Amino acid sequence: MLKKKIAILCHENAGRRNPEKYAISLLADIWRQDGLDVFYVFGVKKFIPADLAIIHVDLSVVLDEYLEFAHRYPVVLNGKVKDIRKSFFSRNIVKKNDAYDGKVIVKSNLNCAGSAERKFASWGVFPFVKKYIRPLRFNKPTDYIIYDHRNDIPHKYFNSDHFVVEKFLPEMENDCYFVRCYHFLGSRGTCIRLKSNQPIVNSKTYQSMEFVEPHPEIIEQCERLQFDYGKFDYVIHDGRVVLLDVNKTTGTGRIVLDPKMEKLRRIRAAAIYSYLP
Repeated sequence: MLKKKIAILCHENAGRRNPEKYAISLLADIWRQDGLDVFYVFGVKKFIPADLAIIHVDLSVVLDEYLEFAHRYPVVLNGKVKDIRKSFFSRNIVKKNDAYDGKVIVKSNLNCAGSAERKFASWGVFPFVKKYIRPLRFNKPTDYIIYDHRNDIPHKYFNSDHFVVEKFLPEMENDCYFVRCYHFLGSRGTCIRLKSNQPIVNSKTYQSMEFVEPHPEIIEQCERLQFDYGKFDYVIHDGRVVLLDVNKTTGTGRIVLDPKMEKLRRIRAAAIYSYLP
């Protein structure tokens, strides 16, 4: 009996970035242990047959040629996920003339402060991404700026597509900040809650984590945005779910590599069989 084949479709220059730095590589290891044939496809010049393809292009906006190429495969995961910029999915954006009086936060519109786009631009790949990179003030999410009021924000942040201004709606307990991270593949997802004494909570700033049940609304958000694989970061502010970030190419930071995450990763990995023909 022939092995089932899984193709992980990456940008043609992604080989310069170690694929093992992405969480998908850990799932691939599990699938290989199970007897599946898993391989990377870099670029769209050569089609390598497989039973299933996962689009894993680490850009905030996936080029149409990659989406079209991926649909040559019988089954495609994240085949309808093109744009993950905050201006596309956020429901908490504040415009210059909005009547909102609470705290606000200025972020990069691009995923992860445009780190992937910045890397491509440094290689001379995709000259068009330089228009996003040149004006960026932020090198990483911890550079994002919190203001007490929208009137305190310099006009340049409102007048540029490179930035978004959002309501700052933290989840807090006892002067600590929390963010929930929902990792998922298909219908199998696991959720952790990170704690920090800093207002921007991520893999660099968290102090502890606990396992929690994902909120039903965040699962609905995955379906609404047509994600099959990825990670959604959210908080619960005054009883309301607030989606902060969506990611389809999660990296292997210290959260993902925590030994306690391995069991949960295997739970998610098993979801691949619901897609394989």
